[in-house]
Amino acid sequence: MASVDELRADRLKKLELLKLAGMEAYPAHTDKDTDIADFQTRFADILAAGTPVTLAGRVMSKRGQGGIVFLDLFDGTGKAQAVFQKDEMDEALFDLFANTVDVGDFLEVRGTAYKTQRGHDSLKAVSWKMLAKSLRQIPDQWFGLKDEEALLRQRYLSILLDEDLREMFERRARFWEAIRSFLHQKGFLEVETPVLETSPGGAEARPFITKHHALDIDVYLRIADELWLKRLLVAGYAKVFEIGRIFRNEGQSREHLQDYTALEFYEAFSDMKKGMQFVQDLYRHIVNEVYGKYTFEIGDHTVDFAEEWPLIDFNDVIRDRFGIDPLTCSANEAIQAARDAKLELGKAPNKARAIDHLWKSIRKTIAGPAFLINTPVYLEPLAKRSAENPDVVERFQIIIAGSEVGKGFSELNDPQDQRARFEEQQRLREAGDDEAQRLDEDYVKAMEYGMPPAFGFGFSERLFAFLENKPAHEAQLFPLLRPKQ
Repeated sequence: MASVDELRADRLKKLELLKLAGMEAYPAHTDKDTDIADFQTRFADILAAGTPVTLAGRVMSKRGQGGIVFLDLFDGTGKAQAVFQKDEMDEALFDLFANTVDVGDFLEVRGTAYKTQRGHDSLKAVSWKMLAKSLRQIPDQWFGLKDEEALLRQRYLSILLDEDLREMFERRARFWEAIRSFLHQKGFLEVETPVLETSPGGAEARPFITKHHALDIDVYLRIADELWLKRLLVAGYAKVFEIGRIFRNEGQSREHLQDYTALEFYEAFSDMKKGMQFVQDLYRHIVNEVYGKYTFEIGDHTVDFAEEWPLIDFNDVIRDRFGIDPLTCSANEAIQAARDAKLELGKAPNKARAIDHLWKSIRKTIAGPAFLINTPVYLEPLAKRSAENPDVVERFQIIIAGSEVGKGFSELNDPQDQRARFEEQQRLREAGDDEAQRLDEDYVKAMEYGMPPAFGFGFSERLFAFLENKPAHEAQLFPLLRPKQ
């Protein structure tokens, strides 16, 4: 079997043959006039008319020898068979084709529609030209790329050869389009907010830091766009949303990525209770528009979005499972309960981290969809306190297949309460919790001008990965990988 270098050398020789024959190997222009999908759809009419058409695409397979050669062309819209017969075209042009064209090359083929003896819809070639000569051999569709890292590292080949993978990324595009269309229909304005920040906020996460040379300052890649979007409520917009990239310098897992796409939207004069039905309608719209169904197998769970979504009380489930009350227990009691459950709390354990880890150990058993409610105030610095119980916030999280796949709440719009919670988060940072939030003076200043009561909600592309039943990095087009040594 020839080596990679030998195969490449052979293709370079064919490139020289093209040049000697006076044919450009990488022309800027093509006379293509018909998409392959259109050729397939209108085949009967094209056949009856006998009108020549010009297709273009990548050669995915090449069969035959001597005076007749069959090849499959793929242009991104579909695949078509082209037939080259020596006695049906210029002999020199046929010989050049036979001596220079390989699987992987991009060709322009002009010809007429016809059916083969076996009844295959085909294009009988009368002329051709090279559009791009490939210098590397594409792996075999069935016996080529099998190593998981190679499949991710050379994603362009994986997508080219794997129709299911290509269709998944087409669904991914429809996923975000379904969200946009839903929010547009509800009167929301799509906006873009800064990716570079002087103070990261809106979430509990470790940021990426970079240097802004023009201003000679350190800046952060945003960990959320929440605080920017809520400034727009202060500015007078009633309904805003953003679908954009988020960056968190944290661990990698089946569910977690360091850079990913997320949605956040905010609606003035709404609240958590109104938002719950809105979000339920949004999720059902997504799964119906993209998949045409409501029931999914995700990991070990069966999830039916059409069923009624139950309410799960955060404090009740922890009391029932671990025997401590998240609202009244001490930090030592919470930490000890987490340690008894053999949960890893990190280098700076505190009550909030311990209680959060206890909940996450329970969450894994819940199929959902369900609403998690009544989260303690100390776990959510940006949500409004409940009027019925000021120790909890008006927040819900969507639980699907043992994970949190969406979060919304009645937005905190009391600037004094917001400052106090930011200051508590700052104390946690100074005690060693590098994921605690920072005090954002500018955001508090904006709130002091007056922010309306509002509902806010967000989720990331984790939802799409869950619907596909894939690890998060496999549902990305080009996941980040360590460079090869």
